[in-house]
Amino acid sequence: MKFAEVILPLALPKNYTYAVPAHMEGALQVGCRVAVQLGRQKKYAGIVKAIHEQAPLEYKTKPLLDMLDKDPVVYPTQLAFWSWIAAYYMCSEGEVLNAALPAHLKLASETLLLINDAYGDDFTLLDDDEYLVAEALHVRKELRVEEVQMILDKAEVYSVIKKLIEKKVCLVYEELKEVYKEKKENYVRLQEAYQEEEQLAALFNDMGRAPKQMELLLAYLHLLKTQGEVLQNELLKKSGATTAQLKGLVDKNVLWIEKKVVDRVPMGKTIASLDFEMSPAQAAALEEVRTHFLEKQVTLLHGVTSSGKTQLYVKLIEEYLQTGKQVLYLLPEIALTAQIIRRLQKHFSGKIGIYHSRFNNNERVEIWNKVKSGEIQIVLGARSSLLLPFKDLALVILDEEHDASYKQQDPAPRYHARDAAIYYAALFKAKVLLGSATPALESYYNAQQGKYGLVNLTERFGGIEMPAIEIIDVKKEMAEKTMDGNFTTALKTAITESIAAQKQVILFQNRRGYAPFLLCTTCGWIPHCKQCDVSLTYHRHLDKLHCHYCGTRYPYVYTCAACGSQTLIPKSFGTEKIEEDLQRVFPEARIARMDVDAVRNKDSHNKMIQLLEERSIDILVGTQMVVKGLDFDNVNLVGILSADSLLSYPDFRVNERAFQMMEQVSGRAGRKHDKGKVLIQASNTRHPVLQYVTAHDYVAMYQAEIAERQEFGYPPFFRLVKITLRHKNQLVAEQAAQILSSWLQPHIGQQLVGPAAPLVGKVRNNYLQEMLIKLPRDSKTIAHTKQLLKEYFIKLLAEKKFRSVSIVPDVDCI
Repeated sequence: MKFAEVILPLALPKNYTYAVPAHMEGALQVGCRVAVQLGRQKKYAGIVKAIHEQAPLEYKTKPLLDMLDKDPVVYPTQLAFWSWIAAYYMCSEGEVLNAALPAHLKLASETLLLINDAYGDDFTLLDDDEYLVAEALHVRKELRVEEVQMILDKAEVYSVIKKLIEKKVCLVYEELKEVYKEKKENYVRLQEAYQEEEQLAALFNDMGRAPKQMELLLAYLHLLKTQGEVLQNELLKKSGATTAQLKGLVDKNVLWIEKKVVDRVPMGKTIASLDFEMSPAQAAALEEVRTHFLEKQVTLLHGVTSSGKTQLYVKLIEEYLQTGKQVLYLLPEIALTAQIIRRLQKHFSGKIGIYHSRFNNNERVEIWNKVKSGEIQIVLGARSSLLLPFKDLALVILDEEHDASYKQQDPAPRYHARDAAIYYAALFKAKVLLGSATPALESYYNAQQGKYGLVNLTERFGGIEMPAIEIIDVKKEMAEKTMDGNFTTALKTAITESIAAQKQVILFQNRRGYAPFLLCTTCGWIPHCKQCDVSLTYHRHLDKLHCHYCGTRYPYVYTCAACGSQTLIPKSFGTEKIEEDLQRVFPEARIARMDVDAVRNKDSHNKMIQLLEERSIDILVGTQMVVKGLDFDNVNLVGILSADSLLSYPDFRVNERAFQMMEQVSGRAGRKHDKGKVLIQASNTRHPVLQYVTAHDYVAMYQAEIAERQEFGYPPFFRLVKITLRHKNQLVAEQAAQILSSWLQPHIGQQLVGPAAPLVGKVRNNYLQEMLIKLPRDSKTIAHTKQLLKEYFIKLLAEKKFRSVSIVPDVDCI
């Protein structure tokens, strides 16, 4: 007898094994979806990971209920990748499956209530709620839980359902239903009798008394000639005819209608014209990349901002496409890279597919299937596209590889797309190109050690010089009272000159909202979120206080809750405040804001980018959104309004991140024609990171930081595992953390830091405790420690007091 190990879309520590019925044995394949029962009634669609002949000793197997696919939805390579992610990032394979599969391929059963005819129709002994449901069941014969909620007009209906089952008024049935549906369109065809010109001419002669039908037929012939196929909707729109008039021609056997399956994500026409010439520096860098790929799997391309890395990627992609294989181009955030999408589509539109969270569930299924079949050769996407079922992957490109957005935070799996991509590519024997103007220290260290190839592209495309950077002392100007709002005299003058020269300006402030917090000037009270241990940010356009952790909005506070005075004032400043100040200081300028609040809609970010390209915006103020993937010919000035806020965060990566952020945003200036200018406002003007940014000296920053990382035991010399414990009771969270720490201490010793409450110690009414484990870069030690952690998690949660504690391990935390 055969057995199947099945991955279910649940956070289960182990996969279940099911018996394979005899009629499925010949057809069942690894990677197919199967319907299974879990528990008494619940049904799920799982993925077959393995087929074997070893029955589990611990429990009696249930049979597979049904085979949902003839062909696998994933390949063995993806299953091996899922297994690695689950083991490395300390989560379950079910959680990886949940993140990977489109929602419409994941099926869970839906509860149906069926009328029990044996009970009869006398419902007089039932209470009011039971009576209403029983009456509806008597009429409809079956009801879904959502329909019961609508009948009773309340969410909690399970107690009513339970009573009806106990009284045998109804029965329960679990239905597993396929959600994905193919999209079908009506196509209009000409009957064979009128395919010849003579018959068609005779038809037009006969239609003199039906001018509308004649117009419709003429419109059909025009669309047929220009498009090849005629959609019913397009025909009616072009001709201005009604469905009834079209039906008239169908009834006369002139036209007929065919229903056809169509793509929700149609592929464009294949264009492969690389209409640009590479500079000598780009050509030399490309040759270096090719050379490194002969010996090494991974190569780091360290190219300064505006050096033309994207053009180099395009050339490399073209070479790999000629071999007939697939390419994955990863970007930190797909919504922020509209320009790169347009560039790649210009060259490869017929072979490229885009994959991100903005697509609906049906569209994702179709992209999934096209990648699996190899129809899509280039995938452009955010980190989730790494989980697609590639058939024959040959090259992975990670643009802006340093970006923190590549690390998944919540929910599990908390994987880092850069590290996971390197492992995934190795399964295919594919090459990986990491590109950045400011590489992550870990990547640059690996390149310095010879683990990765290193290619330097040190000059900007077209011979344009790097922008000149000037540090402005905010403390001095505040003392002299020469500031105008949040603008120093030098910045205000530079903006005025840029606008006068019909140039564009980008201003960077890494805080959204109007003011990061309100302050009572009498007693110092600050409004905090009731669910999180964090101050509320004031958003003026909504006149609300927002919590940026749980999303709760509160009405504006006019009176201090502590002392009752009305002396609350907004402190510090966000992008909304900057926008307001700009409108006051530069009333004639066209000003726009780019942050999460301003570009919430699907296409709003792309529209704003196009407005900038069309020079319809003079000044753009924004958060880190303005840093990523933007290339504008006409921007000659960049202003960083508060460098101190970037340099004062309590984190070992603060200097690296601040350098990357400032260097990246500086790179938006002077990309074409003229040398750009960057003004950085700061109070601590002597901070070493500011000196590195001024000199565009990444190597000096790297050398200073790497020495400190080695001295204090941080990556790349050690691996970090952060353990977070959450509970609604602060004391329970603290006790659980202390007990877990006491168990780990004898094994880990000084490698364990904490436990302690984090900077924000309460989020969504849960109190947090964190501990950090520093592990040497030794695979045996890391694997042993992870196994130890799993055992102690189980042991802790087995205690009644700590059963409701949530434990979150985060491997390679950032």
